[in-house]
Amino acid sequence: MRTPGTAAFSSTTRTSWPRSGRSLTTEPHDSNPTQAPPTPIPTDKSRTTMKAFLIDRYGKNSGRMGEAPTPTLGAHDVLIEVHASSVNVLDSKIRNGEFKLILPYALPLVLGNDLAGVVVEVGPQVQRFKPGDEVYARPPETRIGTFAQWIAVNENAIALKPANTTMTEAASIPLVALTAWQVLVETAQLKKGQKVLIHAGAGGVGTLAIQLAKHLGAFVATTTSTANVEWVKALGADQVIDYKQQNFESLLHGYDLVLNSLGSDVLEKSLKVLKPGGQLISISGPPTVQFAQEQGLAWPLQQVMRLLSFGIRRKARQRDVRYAFVFMRADGAQLQQITALIEAGIIKPVVDRSFSFESTAEALQYVEQGRTKGKVVVRIK
Repeated sequence: MRTPGTAAFSSTTRTSWPRSGRSLTTEPHDSNPTQAPPTPIPTDKSRTTMKAFLIDRYGKNSGRMGEAPTPTLGAHDVLIEVHASSVNVLDSKIRNGEFKLILPYALPLVLGNDLAGVVVEVGPQVQRFKPGDEVYARPPETRIGTFAQWIAVNENAIALKPANTTMTEAASIPLVALTAWQVLVETAQLKKGQKVLIHAGAGGVGTLAIQLAKHLGAFVATTTSTANVEWVKALGADQVIDYKQQNFESLLHGYDLVLNSLGSDVLEKSLKVLKPGGQLISISGPPTVQFAQEQGLAWPLQQVMRLLSFGIRRKARQRDVRYAFVFMRADGAQLQQITALIEAGIIKPVVDRSFSFESTAEALQYVEQGRTKGKVVVRIK
C-alpha cells in the first residue's frame, strides 16, 4: 500500500484498470477534447525566460522551480508549448549524477524526457509539422528539458499525438513505448509464438512492453508484487510471477527473451530461464562497449563499459545466450508506428498519478519509491 504522506499528493488522480475503453487514466483537467490555444513566445522576444524545473547540482534532493532561458529554434526544430510531461527513472538517475560521464550536461539543467503539447513555431527546414499540431515526443538525450513551458525539438524526434488520448495520457507514452519497441521489435525481433519474460510488469516500461509483446504474438510472463498480480494479468500477461512468494528462475524455462529493468542479481538469475540461443536484453545495465562506441565515448570510457559488462557477457556466452544493453534513443518514425497502435486500441497508456507543475519534486520522489503502476505525469499547462 502506498503512503504518500504529503499534502502535495492531494490533487493527484488514482485509477484502476478498465474493463474496456481507451486507457488507464481519468484526468478531469484535460478530458475536454477542445484544447486551449497555445501560448506563443512573444514575437518581440521580450520574454527571454520561462518557468522550468531545474537542477543546479547533482544530488538526490536537488531540483527547484525557477526560470530558464527560452529555447533557441534551429532550422530543423519544432518549438512546442509543453502541456504535460512524465517522470521516468532516467530523470532521477540524471539528477543523481549517475549519467554524468556518459551525458555531460551543463548545469543548471532543465530535467524531463517526455512531452505532449502543441506546436507554436517551426524552423525554416521543417517539413512535417505546423503551428497548432498536437504532438508528443521523447527529445534526444542531448537536448532534454521537458519540465518547462516550451522546448525546441528536432522534427525527427516528434510524432503527432494519438487522436484518442489526452495530453496527460500522451505524455506518459514516448520514452517507455520507444524503449519497449527498441527492445522487442528492433533488437530482439520478437516473433509470434516466442516466449518472453518482462520483469517489473507493473512499471512504466513493463506495462507497455506486455501490451506490445502480446500484439506481436508472444507468450508473456512477467514479475510483479502480490498486490499487482491480477492487475498485470489484465494487461495481457499469460503467466505472472509474484516475486514476493515465488522464484521466477525456478518456474520459468525455455524462454527466447528476457527484458530486464532491475538489478544485477535479477539479471544473472534471468540467464537460467533462457534456452540456448536466447537473448537477455537489459535497459538498466551494465552497458557494453558497443553502447559506448555508439555514443561516441572516449576510448578509456569504452574500456570501462567493457569491464562493467564482462561478467554478465561471459556468463551469457557459457549458456549460449546473447547479452545486449539497450539505451533508448529518440525516434519520431517509431513513435508514429506506436501512435497507430494506440489509435487502434491495441496499446493503452497507463497513468498512475498526475501532479501539478509546482509539485514536480514530489512527483520525482514518488517515482523513486518504486511502487508506481504505469507512469507518473506532470501537468505543465
